[in-house]
Amino acid sequence: MTAARPDIRITAISRYVEDQSDPAAERYVFAYTVTIENHGTLGAQLIDRHWVITDANGRVQEVRGAGVVGEQPQLAPGDRYEYTSAAMLETPVGSMQGKYGMIDADGNDFDAPIPVFNLAVPNILH
Repeated sequence: MTAARPDIRITAISRYVEDQSDPAAERYVFAYTVTIENHGTLGAQLIDRHWVITDANGRVQEVRGAGVVGEQPQLAPGDRYEYTSAAMLETPVGSMQGKYGMIDADGNDFDAPIPVFNLAVPNILH
């Protein structure tokens, strides 16, 4: 019998970083905080990430790499892990989405989807 996979819930919020941005040079910096929660019955470890970042011109950047912010966190059942990172766009509006490559305590690989979230200069979207 195979144990159930962990139920990994991911939420993200972003904020515009005005003091690092330069709209005249088409440089818009956004910080984002991601919260990863393990609501499952098995522990899991985040191994890698794949981000798809899209700006208002339709330009897509893909970012892949090991872990997040230099870590490959382990989440026991009930654990929560939070980190903050940043992205830069050439437009005042964009979006991010992606997935984390995970492995559960039984050694099964799985993807945990990161829901799409907006990157937007304040008061630009209604």
